[in-house]
Amino acid sequence: MLLKTFYIQRWLDENTFKRLLTFSRFISRTERGSQFVIDIDRARKNKVKLDDIISTLSDLGIKLEENEIKEISKYLPEYDIEFELKDGKLLIKPHIFMLDIVKDLKEKEILKYDKVNKVYVTYPYYYYILKNRLEEYGLKIRELKLDIKELNVNFKGELRDYQKEAIETWKQKDGSGVIALPTGAGKTVIGIAILAEVKRSTLIVTFTKDQMIQWRDSLFKFTDLSKSDVGLYYSQEKTIRPVTITTYHTAYRHMKELSGKFNLLIIDEAHHLPAEKFKQIALQCIAAKRLALSATPVREDGKHEELFKLMGGLIYFKTPQELIQKGYLAPYELIQLRVDLTPKEKMKYSSLLSQFRKLSGGKKVSELLQLMKEGNQNAIEAMKIYNEMKKIVNLAENKLKVLDDIIKKENGSKILIFTQYVEQAEEIAKKYNAYLITGKTNKNERERILKIFKTLKSGILVLTTVGDEGLDIPDANVGIIVTGTGSRRQFIQRLGRLLRPSNGKVAKLYEIVTRGTAEEYQASKRKDITFGITSYSSSEDDLM
Repeated sequence: MLLKTFYIQRWLDENTFKRLLTFSRFISRTERGSQFVIDIDRARKNKVKLDDIISTLSDLGIKLEENEIKEISKYLPEYDIEFELKDGKLLIKPHIFMLDIVKDLKEKEILKYDKVNKVYVTYPYYYYILKNRLEEYGLKIRELKLDIKELNVNFKGELRDYQKEAIETWKQKDGSGVIALPTGAGKTVIGIAILAEVKRSTLIVTFTKDQMIQWRDSLFKFTDLSKSDVGLYYSQEKTIRPVTITTYHTAYRHMKELSGKFNLLIIDEAHHLPAEKFKQIALQCIAAKRLALSATPVREDGKHEELFKLMGGLIYFKTPQELIQKGYLAPYELIQLRVDLTPKEKMKYSSLLSQFRKLSGGKKVSELLQLMKEGNQNAIEAMKIYNEMKKIVNLAENKLKVLDDIIKKENGSKILIFTQYVEQAEEIAKKYNAYLITGKTNKNERERILKIFKTLKSGILVLTTVGDEGLDIPDANVGIIVTGTGSRRQFIQRLGRLLRPSNGKVAKLYEIVTRGTAEEYQASKRKDITFGITSYSSSEDDLM
């Protein structure tokens, strides 16, 4: 394709002539000088950009008109690589051959090539990684035009020594990383202080609606942000503001709308992020800076490696013991009480165990779970029996007798009782005239109960798994685990409900376990509490 004829009157040296021939054709020598015509196909073949043509002609005293530049730009890209955000995906449109540069990413299936649209496709998470790599090769990049706002915000709180250390470490790690601190250590305050340092649009992702509200209230408490700066994005209220707070469940469904608007991503209770659907939040968010917060970042399934990859690795942690020594957390006592199955329960448990061993064929629980997904009938029956066995153990009759002894002993304390079963929770609450929060409790009733319980000097609150995270009752001093999952993370979260310091309290956590069962084995594995920082295994495969 030929566009724009031009003439050069002066004598051309060999280098200049060759340079002109990279994007134009020599026609002839006339009275007006050497006649050339711009050849778009030749320019493309020689990878010449519009800027190169403009500067070369300018050096020779030839100025292109605006309409001529506009016409050439239709056919000749100004950039080597163009980025675009579309439907939660990052598109990379190359105008050069770039496969050699990104071959390793394509082999890892990070980049996929769309032959129809002639673009590479990946997640927005990889934008800055790709941009930096391509620029290192000297390529001209058309960057994304991101809707990121500057944030006029100042931090008003007082930071503890370890909080300052955590923030400095995060800054030294180029603004990314996982900070692991026990419940009650002020992780939210760290996040808010970092937000105030960054001073740019921020997306905060929490696990529950209650935590979302707590973050909002803390932002107003510790910064000078106004209500117009902070938006909640959930349910019917989906307001995007310079600081937007949402939940995991809302975020992963709406990342197309949220993807390109934030410079800082804060993930609270970050041990949830590696779940297949939730990790889409981190992958689809373009934020250059990332902060993950958790009391228990290390997962028993090993998927914390995904968390570290997406959020920047574990960069800072403190154990409860370190913070207890400095007076930042309440000291605690762990008390494990063992009970026996009744003769009737023991007989039923033994019968089920025999059936389980026969159906499982010696396979591990993890193997049976995989076989279940594949429709294996023996595995399905084996796991049904396994769950019946767990229920016998968890609902052991003698547990409630020991619970009664503990409650009498701790009369006058502020007690949290944890169980996995709604029916058991309702039975306990009725027996002791206690407050009750389960998954059935609606939001308004839950808020009412918590508000009342916080004002009491003593009392009992019975909780199912809804109380494992995000529950803030600083003066609760006694916890009783009647039933649990065996998860170390859950145990740590429940202990964390008691560790907020209050009037020199010493927290007590009772755990009632059934002797001679998997529950007892799991309890023994939790004696060394390091809050999920070091590696740990408590697989159910070891229990049969």
